Parts: sequence; C-alpha cells; structure tokens
Amino acid sequence: MRKKEHNKLINLFIVVALFCFGYIIYRVSFLALSPEVDGVNLKEFADSRSIVSKKIYAKRGNIYDQNGESLAINVSSYTLIAYLDPSRSKGESKLYHVKDKKTTAKKLSKVLKMKEKDIYSILNQKGKYQVEFGSAGKGLTELEKESIEKLNLPGLDFIEKEKRYYPNGNFSSYTLGYANSDEDGKIKGALGLEDLLDDVLGGTDGYTTYQKDLNGYKIPGTKGVTVNAINGNDVYLTIDSNIQFFLEQAANKAEADYNFDWLTLIVADAKTGKILGTTQKPSFDPNKRDIKNWIDITVGEAYEPGSIMKTYTYMAAMEAGTYRGNNTFQSGKFKADDGTIINDWNGYGFGRITYDQGFQASSNVGVINIVNNFINRQKLYDYYIKMGFGSKTGVTLANEVPGQIKFKYQTEVYNASFGQGITTTPMQHIKALTSISNDGIMLKPYIIDKVVDENGQIVFQGKKEELGRVASKQTAEKIRELMYQTVNSDWTYATGGDYKVKNSSVIGKTGTAQLVNSYTGGYYTDDYNVTKSFMGMWPKNNPKVIIYASAKRGSSKPLSDCVTSIVKNMNKYLNIFESDKEKVLKNYTIGNYINQDLNIVKNKTKNIKKLVLGTGEKVIMQYPEKDAVLDTNETLILLTNDKSYKLPDLKEYSKKEAIEICNMLNLNCTFKGYGYIRSQSIANKTIKKNDKVTFYLD
Repeated sequence: MRKKEHNKLINLFIVVALFCFGYIIYRVSFLALSPEVDGVNLKEFADSRSIVSKKIYAKRGNIYDQNGESLAINVSSYTLIAYLDPSRSKGESKLYHVKDKKTTAKKLSKVLKMKEKDIYSILNQKGKYQVEFGSAGKGLTELEKESIEKLNLPGLDFIEKEKRYYPNGNFSSYTLGYANSDEDGKIKGALGLEDLLDDVLGGTDGYTTYQKDLNGYKIPGTKGVTVNAINGNDVYLTIDSNIQFFLEQAANKAEADYNFDWLTLIVADAKTGKILGTTQKPSFDPNKRDIKNWIDITVGEAYEPGSIMKTYTYMAAMEAGTYRGNNTFQSGKFKADDGTIINDWNGYGFGRITYDQGFQASSNVGVINIVNNFINRQKLYDYYIKMGFGSKTGVTLANEVPGQIKFKYQTEVYNASFGQGITTTPMQHIKALTSISNDGIMLKPYIIDKVVDENGQIVFQGKKEELGRVASKQTAEKIRELMYQTVNSDWTYATGGDYKVKNSSVIGKTGTAQLVNSYTGGYYTDDYNVTKSFMGMWPKNNPKVIIYASAKRGSSKPLSDCVTSIVKNMNKYLNIFESDKEKVLKNYTIGNYINQDLNIVKNKTKNIKKLVLGTGEKVIMQYPEKDAVLDTNETLILLTNDKSYKLPDLKEYSKKEAIEICNMLNLNCTFKGYGYIRSQSIANKTIKKNDKVTFYLD
C-alpha cells in the first residue's frame, strides 16, 4: 500500500513539474511573440527605459575688428508656427489653438510677407496638429516676432534658433564670408574666414546621456553623463572698420560711376604688415547671400599684373649692382631675336631717355634693356621668387593661390619683365611692397589680430613677422624716389599723375596688362580689354600705409578716384599731415597729469593740441593715459573738476576720441556710420549724467 501511494506521489510531482515547465515555455514564447503583456506594450516599456543621448551645441564665437566693432555675431532667429488641433484648448480657460482662421489670416498678412488667402489656406488644412508658413515664416527677427506677438492671435508660437548676422551688411564680405545654420540650429562656416576658421569659431559640442522614462524625463536615481560644450573663440581681425568704410565708400562710388568686370582694393600698415581693409566689387551682403562671384580676388585669383612688375625688375638690377639710372636708351620699339616687335604703351615711345625716366614713363623697352644690359633671365627669375611671387603669402585668408612665375624663351623673359605671361595676386604685392616701406626688410601680411577664448584669455596673438632682407636700404630708397617721381613729376609722360594728392607724398607705380582673347589665343590690342593696377604707399620717406588697387576692363579712372579718396580720408583718420615737401611731425610722450593744476598742464603740453572739458582748475581724467606718444597733430583730452559740463562740437573728431569723451562725461552715446563725426544731436550745451547723444559719421 505504502509503495503504491509513494509511486502516486512521485507521478503527481512529475506531472506538476512538467506542467510548470510547460507553462514557463509558454510564457517565454508568449513574451517573445506578443507585443503586449498584461496590457503593457513591451516595446514602449523598453523604450521608456532606454538610454538617451543629446548633443549640447557650442556657441559660435564672434568676429570683431581690431577696435572691438562687431563684424559677425549670433542672433536669435524665429520660425512661426500655428497650432490647429482643438485638443490643445480642451479644459483651458483660453485658446491655445487657432480657432478664428479668417481673422488670423487677415491680421497676419499685414505683418508676414504672405497673401491673406495663402495664410488661410495653410490654416485651413485638415487633420494637422501644427503648421508652418514656408520661407515667409522662417528666419524672423526679434522685431518681426514682436510685431506678430502684438497682434494677440491665439494659437501662434515660435521656434527659436540662432543664426549668423553681419551688422554692417555688405562690408568686407569676401574676407568674412558667411556661415549657415543647419536643421538642428548648428552654425557652420561656408565661405571666407567663417569657413577657414570654422574649428576656431565653432568650438566643440558637448553631450548628455541618461535613462529616460515613458515621458522622456530622466529616471530618478539613475546616473547620467554630461560633457559640457566648449564655446567657440572670438576672432579679432586687423581690419579697422573706419578704414574699411573708406574703402567701401570709394568702391561703391566707382561701381556707380564706371564699368568694369571687377575691382579690388587693399590697404595695409606699412610698418607691421597688418591688413587694415580690403574689398572688391561686385560684392554681396552675407545676410542675403546675393553672390555673383565666389572668388576672393585678394588671394584667390592670380592674373597678369602688367607694369607694376617693373618695380621689381628695377630692384633686381639695383641689387645686382649693375643698374645705371642716368644711362640712356632709345624708347619706342624693340625687336626680339624671333622677330617679335614689342612697343611702348603709346606705340612710339618718349625719345632717348634715362632708365630713371623709363620707370616714370613705364617703358616696356626700358625694362627689356635692363634685362639685356644689367641682369639676365635667371637673375630676374630668382629675384621675383625672392620677393614672394610664385608662392602663397601665408596670410590667413581662404583659398589662397600661388600664381605662376615661369618664363624660358627670350620673348617670355621680356614679357615677364613688364608683367605679362606671369600671374600674381594682390596680396603678393602687399607683401613685396613691405620691403620697400621697411628699407629692404620684407614682412608677412596678416589679418588675425588675436583669438580670445570664452574665458577672455588670449589664445593667439598676431604680430609683426619679418621675413628677411630682400633689398638693401639704398635700393629701397632709390625705388621710393622713382615711385615718387612717377606720381608727382610734372613730366608729361609720367604715368601716375592721376594719383597725386595735395599735401601728401603718395608714391607708386601704375600697371596695364592686356587680356588674352579666348578665341584667338593672343592678347587684345585695344585700351578696354586690359587689367589696370596701381600699387603705392605714403608718406614717401617714412611710409605708414600701403595701398593696392586693381580693376579688370575699362579705364584707370575708377582706381585713381578710389586711391585719392582713400588717401584723403586716411590722412585725416591717422593724422598723416604733410606739406608739399613732407612735413616732419614732432612726437611727445604724455605724462600723468591727473590731480595737477590745469594751467601747469597746459604749460607742459603747449606744443600739443588739447581739448579741455569743463572749467575747473584741476585735471581729474585724461586721454590718452601716461606714456602714450602723441605728435603735434593729435589731441590730448583733459577733464577738469567742474560741477557741470558742456559737450563740445566734436565735428572732425574720430569715433575713438568721441567714445573716450562720452566715458569721461558719463554719456550714453550711439554712433551711426563710419569715418569722422559729421554732426551730433547735442553740441555746445550743458549735459548731465546718462544723457543720450547720437553722433553721425561719414
């Protein structure tokens, strides 16, 4: 009995065990095949506990000029959306969706650049939770957003993103380039410095990871990982916005007055190699991207320079020690060994003249004789290479090309000596000209003044870089004299007369390069299909500024108009004043005059121009500070211990000086335009702290 009962228990245990095992197999199969268990969607449950990784975008750095003026910044951009689903307003005391579509369309059409019927059509779509308004509703500014908000229309909202903004519009556009925002709002450089320095400006994106619940929130008690973004650096250029304005103003006028394919202008500091301004026409507004030409001619287009190359041919002969400027040659025509006839630019020449006169008259025959009598092909080639032609300058600008310096046969050598058959870039000439302005020592041009990280630390500092001696001091002085005579001589055949500026010893060299006829393969022979160039500097004996100007097709008038306008404006801005014989200015080191008697300070600084603010007896503030060096044309600003102040008429003062005066007087000042102060909203009137003053510059 007991044995049978024992067997029954064993059998029962086996049956129960098999049942449990079978149930387990069933549940595992069910869990594997069924999307839901006990009313819970397994996929959604798993997703609700998944790891989420989100990118933290770095803020893009800004671009400034050397004085801290904004050239490229980030601003908020808005996309208008409309909620159409009535469920958003269910149980709410006010509407959170668009209910009155006709009224909304009517009012919105007065602000948005869309027709009322088109807006209504978008709002009247069935089954849509929310809608957008196409291109008209994207990229809205803060002011446009505020205008829409003032309509008080229920159901409208905005998606905020950052976009790149260029406050000055069409202003050094090819240097700056532009940046785009992608769908996620990340700003990426696309042209110019924005593209070239994208890694510097863009920073490093961060990220955060965590476990999320069904609603997308972090599950309490779980660990997350966050790596913060490193914001982009701010870049300060050597560009001076006031000088850049002079270039833009001159180029805009030339574009309005004359016909040409393109025009380019560069201005540089003759003693450091800093690029102070650069522009070209046609240009574009980086905010609008109305681009016709994608090439920065400054560095990205190499073309035949023409007779400006004669400058370096003459220097090669001077450096060889064989140049004899007073020797004479017969100008007009030269017949090469292969029978090629090379003419001077006027076809008949200038009679028998000296080689010095040949430079002034830009004689082709003159430089051919220099090659034949004073140097040879190899020495010419070697000197061109020594001056930096045929290689990139290394300036921090996008898509720089090296140009081409190749010549072998006799006619090619002759052509190269006056700038035909070889190609150069404008920036290469800026670089080469620094050797003339620095007594034979060549400088590397640069355009990045400094780079500053998000903590205000300078991580890169641009500086003057000497590339070595390429000419003797005697050669530099001699070529400056020849360039001076080219512009300032009264001789009929001197080619630079249009570039002469009264009371300013501008020196330079003109150039005309014939363009190649693409149909015949030969050069055009007319006066229109040419590239005109001018390169120069001033003042003659101690150059402070280098200038380069070039235009494709047309006359030289656009160039001479631009150059003379720029010289005049920069003379005022930089206090470069000369007599016909080049006035020598005396320099004075400023002391610390604070807390001193005004009359004593006046006596100490009697040779310096002064602007005294207030009628007090003691000096309580000064500009510039101690140890600054001023010359006799610059102004010392002194604030006295007065109880009330009058704001003087600051016409012809610089923006920088006006800012210092506003700071001294605790005024809220705004500036419109560039250049020098033309007028102001308050002048010669008593002012009080925090008064608002507007200055108008041109």
